[in-house]
Amino acid sequence: MSTSDTQKTGAFGAGHAQSYGEGPRRQVPGLDGLHKMTSQLLAERVPDTGRVLVLGAGGGLELKVLADAHAGWNFDGVDPSAEMLAVAERMVVPHGDRVRLLESYIEDAPEGPFDGAVCLLTFHFIAREKRLSTLREIRRRLVPGAPFVVAHISFAQTEPERSQWIARHVAYGGVDPERAEAAQEAIGTRLTILSPAKEEAMLAEAGFTGTELFYAGLSMRGWVAYA
Repeated sequence: MSTSDTQKTGAFGAGHAQSYGEGPRRQVPGLDGLHKMTSQLLAERVPDTGRVLVLGAGGGLELKVLADAHAGWNFDGVDPSAEMLAVAERMVVPHGDRVRLLESYIEDAPEGPFDGAVCLLTFHFIAREKRLSTLREIRRRLVPGAPFVVAHISFAQTEPERSQWIARHVAYGGVDPERAEAAQEAIGTRLTILSPAKEEAMLAEAGFTGTELFYAGLSMRGWVAYA
């Protein structure tokens, strides 16, 4: 799941792609539950033969879960990393006729219209100045009332709360103590992390309604909102 040229060629290159499956399960509390809830929330409004947009589809974890659970859905998965998309392609081999993968950013994604959209563990990689436009690009591709499920790192940005949450995130991920300080510095400077209140305000500004928090796992938050 990557969102910049740097991430595409570096942090989300071949080496990261090969080991990707290990990271989320170690770093994201209740990942399997998050995927199951995402499937459930989408299914409330996506028809049996619906079309779903998956932004940050590289790695293919959520694509596989959704395709396994919903035999009539078709998926368009978008990610700028060719290496990560190659991993996703292997993950969804049994559903290859229903999954289209595109090496792209949201601006060049298929126009849809889509019956639902998903973006998991990706938005904290998107620069702050691109967050609102990304949300708007997703929303305009959705049919009215379609669900959008989004989950990523989000916590208070005031101190000392911010530093404490970063430390908690690093500790949960099992980083070696001697590397913890460097990991905390990387998270604090390289990721775009907003407070939950700001996340919800930005969803509203992008035109989404009915936003509800459905998932909270330590430093992670997940919302469902509607176009």
